[in-house]
Amino acid sequence: MIRKLALLAAIGVVLAPLPLLLPPAQEAVAVRALLFAMMAVAWNLMSGFGGLFSFGHAAYFGLGAYTTALLTVRLGVSPWIGLLAGTVMAALFGMVTGYLAVRYRLKGAYFALATFAFAEMLRLAALNSTLVGGAVGLTLPVTGEQGWLTLRFDVGDPAYFWLALLLTLASMATVIVLLNGKAGLNLLAVREDETAAAAAGVDVIRHKLMAIGVSAALTSLAGGFYAVYYLFVGPDLAFGPSMSIQAILPAVIGGVGTIWGPLIGAAVLAPLSDVAATLVRTPPEFLAFLQGRSGLDVVLYALLLITVVLALPRGLYGTLAGRRR
Repeated sequence: MIRKLALLAAIGVVLAPLPLLLPPAQEAVAVRALLFAMMAVAWNLMSGFGGLFSFGHAAYFGLGAYTTALLTVRLGVSPWIGLLAGTVMAALFGMVTGYLAVRYRLKGAYFALATFAFAEMLRLAALNSTLVGGAVGLTLPVTGEQGWLTLRFDVGDPAYFWLALLLTLASMATVIVLLNGKAGLNLLAVREDETAAAAAGVDVIRHKLMAIGVSAALTSLAGGFYAVYYLFVGPDLAFGPSMSIQAILPAVIGGVGTIWGPLIGAAVLAPLSDVAATLVRTPPEFLAFLQGRSGLDVVLYALLLITVVLALPRGLYGTLAGRRR
């Protein structure tokens, strides 16, 4: 654990000067990579290490985003309080809905469909609620006092990158400490064989709910940061299936069930999205037919995912680490 935390701190030190060296457009890509990493780290805890495949992490992301936006817009409180409240809301929602799914022994595809259904339920509720702006969503104020207290900075300010980096490192550290303790070992035992773990005295339901609650809380941090950074939250965006997919893809490409896989996957996917946008906007002459067409990033994601699944079934980091061992 100490070695992993030391490596994590070293990664933070290396990445900290990055926004001072990158142009604004590339800094935005780096921030998006950290956002992907936050979501993937949280999803990987529940689905990779906990064995509870989730296709509804958008529920926790949206709760974090909406809670932060709602408290900031309606009550004028600090976004820090919104981030904290969002983690509590998402953790409670995750454990309550998770208990319903686990209690009635939903597994595999059935559990994944249950998580998707809960996310869709929240999306429809937000879509028809005037409190959170309905289909229009919530727009955070762009004026007012700037600084770390309000988490409001000028466009392109490196503080946004440092905030995303801080939240990502905190999420990673939480997962590392959890997995290297007794609770983490019990969680891995439950993932490998529930019956054997229960026979050894492990409380299966409690450890599953722990993984769901912590994963939900960490995902809500990504949602709260999204609201602060983009200054807008909408139901289809926050609770939509695409947000759940963005939590899954970096972990799958980097390596499900590994500590560093989600970070590597996010570092690959975020620039890929920027490359796709550039090709659509100003393609070279031999790719002129791509100009103005949407969905190219999805096609590239699909091709990369197919390649990784076929050639590197354990992901980039998982396969390389396995060969090294």
